[in-house]
Amino acid sequence: MTQPLDRPGLAVLAVDDERPALEELTYLLSADTRIGSIRTASSGAEAIRVLTSEQRIDALFLDIRMPGATGLDIARTLARRADSPQIVFITAHEDFAVGAFELHAVDYVLKPVRQDRLAEAVRRVHERLHARTRSAPSDDEVVPVELAGVTRFLTRSQIRYVEAHGDYARLHTAAGSHLVRISLATLEERWTPYGFARIHRSYLVALRHIQEVRWDAGHTTVKVGDKTLAVSRRHARELRDRLLGDANRQR
Repeated sequence: MTQPLDRPGLAVLAVDDERPALEELTYLLSADTRIGSIRTASSGAEAIRVLTSEQRIDALFLDIRMPGATGLDIARTLARRADSPQIVFITAHEDFAVGAFELHAVDYVLKPVRQDRLAEAVRRVHERLHARTRSAPSDDEVVPVELAGVTRFLTRSQIRYVEAHGDYARLHTAAGSHLVRISLATLEERWTPYGFARIHRSYLVALRHIQEVRWDAGHTTVKVGDKTLAVSRRHARELRDRLLGDANRQR
């Protein structure tokens, strides 16, 4: 079903297997003037049919727990597409936030959905699409983290460095650190275009947060906040080239 709003804006698909929840979500989305049209689906299979049609979909507001194809299943399928719509998960369950982050979700909104919280998700979608149009990697990724049973949201720009913990990674900010279920290698691949550099098998550092670099008798270290991190020999030259390159571009 398509709900035309007779105005320019984002073309979105709202998906929820519970009819009252889908109607409420559609109503809240229609109240946002940045939304141009709304299609709805009441199952994962129906959503996939819409997504494989020729109609443009800019963003997907997607329930996670559904019979058959779940929201996470749909997101994994879309992750293979270069032009995939932006994904906002809408769910009553906090414990899927980390999985949503691994699938590059724009946002993670908990039920019952509030109008102001949904508006923030639409803003993030709009900014991400605008950045994609400009082909500039300037959007600030949102990272959900778990702390004492509460899901909190960091932005990539808050992260000073990342430390490897096996298949996990610890994100260090000025305020503390958070363990997330994603490998350092995955974050390196994803965040290198956004000013992060691998300096050691255990560390990925945000170049903008490096306060000092020391080269001493063949040993290199960087200072990030109040922490001094070792730079391995194999990464020292690359780090120097990255830092000099950034300095030259700023002149």
